[in-house]
Amino acid sequence: MTNEFSLNEVIEMAVQTEKNGYQFYDKALGRKDLSKSAREVITSLRDDEITHEGIFKNMRSSEDYEAIGDPVDWQEAASYLRTISEAHVFNEPDASIKLATMASDEHQIIEYAIQFEKDTLLFFHTIQKNIKDDKTLKILNRIIDEEISHVIKLKNIQKMLKDLE
Repeated sequence: MTNEFSLNEVIEMAVQTEKNGYQFYDKALGRKDLSKSAREVITSLRDDEITHEGIFKNMRSSEDYEAIGDPVDWQEAASYLRTISEAHVFNEPDASIKLATMASDEHQIIEYAIQFEKDTLLFFHTIQKNIKDDKTLKILNRIIDEEISHVIKLKNIQKMLKDLE
C-alpha cells in the first residue's frame, strides 16, 4: 500500500470498522443459543461500537469537516474507503455478519471479535507507514490506541466468560 491518506480518510476508515463491528454484534444478538450473560455482554459490545464511532468522528475539527468538501463527493469517497477497510479486515463483503452467524457459541463470537480488532490494528499499522502529515499521524495513533483498548476489553470479557463456566 503506497497511498497516503488524509486525516478525514483515516477517520472515515476507523468509523467504517466500527460500523462493521456493530453489524457483527447485532447479527450475533439474533442468535437464539446465547446465554443471558453472553447476550448482555454482546449487547454492551454492540452499543460500544456506536460510542467508538462517535469518538472517532469527534477527532475531526471544524476545519477537517470543511476539508471534506461536497457531501455528494464525500459519500462516494466514504463508500470507497469502506471498501478498502473491509477488504483489508475481511476477505469479502458482509464477512462480519457471516462470522457472527457461523460462530459455534459465545466464546467463538468473542474470539472472532478479538481477531477482527487485531486485523483492524494491523490494517491501521500498515497505513501508518504511509502517513507523513503530523496531525493525521497523531489522530491515527489515537485510533490505534483506542483499538488496542478494544482488544484488552475483549480479552477481559473472554476471561470473564471462561470464569463463569
